[in-house]
Amino acid sequence: MTEPFRTIELSDPAYERDGLRQITVKTPNLAGRGDITVWIPDAELIGQQPLPLVILLHGVYGSHWAWTLKAGAHQTANRLIREGNICPMVLAMPSDGLWGDGSGYLPHNDRYFDRWIVEDVPSAVAAALPAYAVAGFPSSSFIAGLSMGGFGALRLAATYPDRFKAAHGFSSITHTDQLSLFVEESPDNYRQNDPATESVLAMMVRNKARLPAIQFNCGTDDLLIEYNRSLHRELTEHGIAHAYSEHPGGHSWSYWQEHLADALLFFNQMM
Repeated sequence: MTEPFRTIELSDPAYERDGLRQITVKTPNLAGRGDITVWIPDAELIGQQPLPLVILLHGVYGSHWAWTLKAGAHQTANRLIREGNICPMVLAMPSDGLWGDGSGYLPHNDRYFDRWIVEDVPSAVAAALPAYAVAGFPSSSFIAGLSMGGFGALRLAATYPDRFKAAHGFSSITHTDQLSLFVEESPDNYRQNDPATESVLAMMVRNKARLPAIQFNCGTDDLLIEYNRSLHRELTEHGIAHAYSEHPGGHSWSYWQEHLADALLFFNQMM
């Protein structure tokens, strides 16, 4: 079996549809199994070029299927590729580890939900791709997410800045304290030994000189809008380069579906 997994289970190509492949691996980081939905562009679009990897993180209550079956992420990527607006890329959409209402993509309760994303997901995707798509794969890596997943994307990019070329957050939680707006689990579960690691801002300030390209947006009717505005102001005060925008909409899948293209176009510019 491919390290670092004891087992890796793949969907049968005979039953796969729309370029979607399913992966389940057993990893010590989760003390069990984790699921990933992967989208691979059509073979005629790929050629022999090495492909970048885009990791999309879901929010609370969701799982690996959310980005495809609630927002049609693969359809958006396919359309942008066929229109010539972005280069071919692979989408990896993992579960967060399925702890409580949401793991926060943080280490806690003897599980390493951050390492699951940063270490295991790229390894599992590389192992699951057909041979024609893995030459030099991934050529570069990007990360994006919504709500809790936005927190995960921005925080992981700030904590592991050498792993990603760019990060994008939609309607992002910016500190673990805000998880209480959504989850029923005690905030104590998300506490870290180093309080700075609970904050997107603190980690971006800490690794200011090494950050990848950062972009985030939020709907003007979103309950997290003031937190996102605050992050924008504070990043500006610290002289940390980033792009921030606001658009009509709330904390909803219709907003995230509409603005996923913003992230993919942004990543394409960073290649």
